[in-house]
Amino acid sequence: MKKIARRKFLEQMAIATPIAAIQPFHLIKNMKTSPADKIRIATIGMGIQGHYDTRAALKDPGVELVAVADLYQGRLDRAKADYGNQLFVTRDYREILQRKDVDAVLIVTSDHWHGRIALDALAAGKHVYCEKPMVKQISEGLGVIEAWKKSGKTMQVGSQRISGSDAAEARRMIAAGDIGAINYMESNSDRFNSIGAWNYSIPPDASPTTVDWDTFLGNAPKRPFDATRFFRWRNYRDYGTGVAGDLFVHLLTSTHYITNSMGPTRIYSSGGLYHWKDGRDVPDVLVSVMDYPQTAQHGAFQAVYRVNFANAGSINNSTRIIGDEGEILFGNGRLTLTKKKLAQAPGYGGYDSFFTFPEETQKEFVKQYDAKYPEDTRKAEPVKEIKYESPKGEDAHALHFLNFFDNIRKGSQGTIEDPEVGFRAAGPALACNESYFAQKVINWDPVAMKLKKK
Repeated sequence: MKKIARRKFLEQMAIATPIAAIQPFHLIKNMKTSPADKIRIATIGMGIQGHYDTRAALKDPGVELVAVADLYQGRLDRAKADYGNQLFVTRDYREILQRKDVDAVLIVTSDHWHGRIALDALAAGKHVYCEKPMVKQISEGLGVIEAWKKSGKTMQVGSQRISGSDAAEARRMIAAGDIGAINYMESNSDRFNSIGAWNYSIPPDASPTTVDWDTFLGNAPKRPFDATRFFRWRNYRDYGTGVAGDLFVHLLTSTHYITNSMGPTRIYSSGGLYHWKDGRDVPDVLVSVMDYPQTAQHGAFQAVYRVNFANAGSINNSTRIIGDEGEILFGNGRLTLTKKKLAQAPGYGGYDSFFTFPEETQKEFVKQYDAKYPEDTRKAEPVKEIKYESPKGEDAHALHFLNFFDNIRKGSQGTIEDPEVGFRAAGPALACNESYFAQKVINWDPVAMKLKKK
């Protein structure tokens, strides 16, 4: 086995993807900033991912948290306890957008608020980091892209895995032709626990007094206060996007980044609600098959994405990209390239029609075969295996934010996951839901980023 030297990898990475986001995390800690570089952020939605995003963002020493918005009072209290009493807190995100001391906002709300808040934030002149999926409805995507382009502001979508060096190395290998022409890929994201299936803890004080339920509903159907729906919103179509919008979107983002693809043209989903029959209305098992067309960047290939929330078997959350000269297997910061190349000669004998020929015909076949295929064309190249591990301590989440902040400082809109990149993943992910619930094939235009008729 050959192990890629870290120094050599970083050199390769700089050539393949010249962005700050793929620097090893130790470089972030040593980064020098001036007061003029200080970026003041506000987090809108201080739930689980809101805390994780905020902590990752603050690993950049040039970033300061000045405000937090959330619809549950307990989270506002906790934010002050964690980040100081000087922190401005509110239940109304619009108050944050009015503040002159906020340069950028982190949108970490339920999915059905992503698009609306992103539009409002861009209109208010704020830079935007928006969690995936970028929008809840396909119809919202192009509007957000247009608003972002007109704003001149930096916007990053939060599928942070693509900022890891394993994704950068996979991208480099594909571009170098290390596995030949891609023909198939599969990506899994399985779980086997209640919290992993989104049954998050509900605080004992949850009530219409401590939760701004009416604001939470937004454009969703009106209904009486329901703490389960508020704190476990991912389980409901009214507010979330199910496993497709929460997990497939990560897999799609990685696929598109690594293969330099714009997206699939045909999407079909199948699955069901088999185990977590707790009132949720989204599937706990989902498989989506997508057809990617031939482009100037890659040949046609098929992709299969899978989630199982009740997988009591072997869980292997990884992605396999298979070509006609090898495969790349990666996940959790590790990558293995296995190179296999067929012999030029097709061979004969064994489970083959050769033995069914008459003896004289066999002799004539061998004579012609020997004339056509010299000895050196009859042996396949030895299998080669190359392993790569991300640098120790690398933090893809923090690197994703570093890319966002560096582009803010440069006055650039060219983040690693700008709204076009984000929607090219979100659109097909949301189409997976349409396919599942309508039980039909969905046709997608990856260039125009629109649903299309067959």
